[in-house]
Amino acid sequence: MMSVETEINFKLNGREVSLRVPATMKALAMLRDRLGLTGTKYACGEGECGACTINVDGKTVNSCLMYAVDCDGREVVTVEGLRTPEGLHPVQQAFVDHGAIQCGFCTPGMIMQAQHLLENNPTLTREEAKRGLEGNICRCTGYTKVLDAVEAVADKNGRCSHG
Repeated sequence: MMSVETEINFKLNGREVSLRVPATMKALAMLRDRLGLTGTKYACGEGECGACTINVDGKTVNSCLMYAVDCDGREVVTVEGLRTPEGLHPVQQAFVDHGAIQCGFCTPGMIMQAQHLLENNPTLTREEAKRGLEGNICRCTGYTKVLDAVEAVADKNGRCSHG
């Protein structure tokens, strides 16, 4: 049986992309296998762990659940797309500075979710960060260093208290 392919066009990390993908291909496989963006990780494959989190049209999604064809006409950002001309994105740098990377497997998804949270609430509290990261599982850090990193960015954004 022949696989049906569809041409899709979308913006990925600020640049236009056009490619043909099988109708059943997941966005995660397209990003990793077709486009070489391996920052987004495959872990559970069921949308339960958050390792595959990407940003689509300003919302975070689990790329293991999204079909590649659903990227058509949309704006997609992966962890690689957060990097600025000056270097790492402030959230990426905070994860490094606070040792919130451990084995690194969950890190891209955590960073994408944290960046989304901070973009929508630049001065979020530690408790808001904790609630916002509930869908991202880490087996190494115990979350303390992750929350420290997010809190540091919120502090730089002008948050006054450690609430």
